[in-house]
Amino acid sequence: MKRFVIYLFASLFLSSVVAFSQDVTIPIETENVSIVLQTDRLNNLRIVHTGKLLKSKTDYSDIFASYNYNSEGASLNNSAFTVAGIINFMEPAIAVVHADKNNSVDLKYVKHSVSSLDGATLTKIELKDPVYPFYVNLFYKAWENEDVIEQWSEIRHTEKGNVILNKFASANLYFYNKDYYLTSYNGAWAKEMMPALTHLQQGMHTIQSRMGTRENLHVSPNFMLSLDGISTENTGSVMIGQLAWNGNFSIQFETDVYRNMHIVAGINPYQSAIELKPNTSFETPRFIYTLSFEGKGKASRNLHDWMRNYQLVDGKGSRLTLLNNWEATYFDFDQDKLVSLFGGAKEIGVDMFLLDDGWFGNKYPRNDDRAGLGDWQVNKKKLPDGIPFLVKKAEEKGVLFGIWVEPEMVNPKSQLYEQKPDWVLRQEKRPEIYFRNQLVLDLTNPEVQDFVFGVIDNLFIENPSLAYIKWDCNAPIHNGHSKYLEKKKIPQSHLYVEYTKGLDNVLQRIREKYPTVPMMLCSGGGGRTDYSLFKYFTEFWLSDNTDPVERIFMQWDYSYHYPAMTMCNHVTSTSDKSLKYKIDVASMGKLGFDIRVDEMSEEDKKFCRKAVNNYDNFKDIVWHGDLYRLVNPHEKDLASLMFVNDEKTRSVMFNYLTNWRYNADTNLRPIKLEGLDPAKNYRVKEINRYNQNDKEGEIYSGDFLMTIGINPHVSVWNPSAVILIEAI
Repeated sequence: MKRFVIYLFASLFLSSVVAFSQDVTIPIETENVSIVLQTDRLNNLRIVHTGKLLKSKTDYSDIFASYNYNSEGASLNNSAFTVAGIINFMEPAIAVVHADKNNSVDLKYVKHSVSSLDGATLTKIELKDPVYPFYVNLFYKAWENEDVIEQWSEIRHTEKGNVILNKFASANLYFYNKDYYLTSYNGAWAKEMMPALTHLQQGMHTIQSRMGTRENLHVSPNFMLSLDGISTENTGSVMIGQLAWNGNFSIQFETDVYRNMHIVAGINPYQSAIELKPNTSFETPRFIYTLSFEGKGKASRNLHDWMRNYQLVDGKGSRLTLLNNWEATYFDFDQDKLVSLFGGAKEIGVDMFLLDDGWFGNKYPRNDDRAGLGDWQVNKKKLPDGIPFLVKKAEEKGVLFGIWVEPEMVNPKSQLYEQKPDWVLRQEKRPEIYFRNQLVLDLTNPEVQDFVFGVIDNLFIENPSLAYIKWDCNAPIHNGHSKYLEKKKIPQSHLYVEYTKGLDNVLQRIREKYPTVPMMLCSGGGGRTDYSLFKYFTEFWLSDNTDPVERIFMQWDYSYHYPAMTMCNHVTSTSDKSLKYKIDVASMGKLGFDIRVDEMSEEDKKFCRKAVNNYDNFKDIVWHGDLYRLVNPHEKDLASLMFVNDEKTRSVMFNYLTNWRYNADTNLRPIKLEGLDPAKNYRVKEINRYNQNDKEGEIYSGDFLMTIGINPHVSVWNPSAVILIEAI
């Protein structure tokens, strides 16, 4: 103990009076971005630059001396991994209680290594507490062409007893800009991705979730941080990112006395202290972000490219258009009614029929949301010939067949609940709390993991040509208590983390056995949207709100963080807007339908076929092209955006009226296009015209289109216009 006190006093004294000089310089670099880490004389690792790439690496050694760090309480603000209990007054990235009950931690640089991966460079930095055998490895994975960086940490020790991790961040960043504007996203069911702009002043701002599952219901893990005043689509320095963790998260933005920005991102430590045994390690999730010095548009295109190239299942492939039965039938269907709907799917030209909730349960049939969840046996009364019969009949009609599941959940009114009460997360001494009349299964338990995997596996064993899975998750974790953890004498504070790891294990097993099947991620709408799940899912459901005007705003804000091919947009009976308007809105992502085809007029069916055919013609541009946002619906009464293919030979432009009030400002001036080749000539024509032939189009130069622009003539009489632009 005496040795530790002497060390602590020396560290405090030297850090306040010594003029620091760097020793080791570690650059983390992409094509346009660099983060520069340097050690000081005391072997602390500091962040001395986060921003534009310096062309000459010899300049890195001069950065440290350019800033004044000698100020009361501010000498370690720029730590690469901020510690707790020593000298630091900033929000810590790590806080622990050692085996001897000491609650301080210090970390000094030991060594680092750099390795090359496919498209990326991985830097590993090893840190150690000088008093305890306690180690932290920092990882920086820099994707060269996409300007995307992933950060995470690994914590281990060889102490004589367990170490309690009270905080264990994935990443710690530090910016030297001066005027920070944070865009975060709040919401609720049917109100997802509502942007909130905050001018960050000295102090702390946190975005976080504590819901366990469905963790993005009220707060999204996505954010945009403008670094030097408010960024636009094409100007300004901006960071866009998220914590890729399917569980409780926390991202803290702390502006210090110098107006520098300290960011700590990781698993939310709320009721989640981890008891780490000796000679074991704890790896944190990835904090993923990009930096752009050319505005928000460039930053979002960076993330789109990274997701399609490296994270998203089949990111360079195709997607299926579909017809879902939910709004047509809800729970009220039988075998004959479903078979009659297959023809409707074929009639409007989609690829697949998706059977939603209500197909299972016998003792407690799934005739509403109060019973049956957990009993994944086909309902014999509704479907006497089973799912194989439906798959066969759908294929005979020329469409594929997909199915809905919610395998993490259980109704109290179910055989599973009766037979396996210990499989349910609940506090036995507390009243059960239901969300949509259901509870959450305990995925910390390997037996439950096997059960959840078996739900999917059995469907494919019985139906090898099953084409699609819609995976839902409606309930957050209330009264969380695991009988499995209790039995294994594992602290209940591990519940949230172990649940997420258990689900990840299930999804990994599914993908290993069924690597190509498309899967939609759904959570009562957009309750799950983190990047970690896109290793397993091809797409996600944005919201149960399918009103097309509302969807324009949601799709706009989601588009900063996800490529269009991931976003499931369905045409439904919700809203009094025209069929054309609904289809035009849904076409700016992955198109689907949730309508009663048998109640449609022949004219509407004819238009559906035409619109789906047009969509099939340009969908590759939407799915794989570069997105340019032209007119912001949050600022005007019009939304306009366009996708451009890599060769700049084809583009599709979407334009939507968002305000039907008298004298709405629909931008009477032409809209300047972006992303085209100024030297090429393009044919510009409007498509998806209801009861009219598509226009022949006019020819303009790319230079004209980007300098002068075109007017889509959106109005209350023509509230949407889809324009195809092709080089000639």
